[in-house]
Amino acid sequence: MAMYESEHTRFMREWLEKNPEQIDEQKKGRALWWDKPQDPQTVARYRQAAVPVKAYYYDTNH
Repeated sequence: MAMYESEHTRFMREWLEKNPEQIDEQKKGRALWWDKPQDPQTVARYRQAAVPVKAYYYDTNH
């Protein structure tokens, strides 16, 4: 059984094959916006500061 592949995915795959220099640009953009180094101490502080969410958020009686 063949896997479905959208037209957009097909287009991007073909476009990147024709323009391989764009792969480096794509990686730079990802690093700029998403791939950030994580500080374990900061992550631990965020987890400790989290406020527990009620079972039913809109219930004003509790």
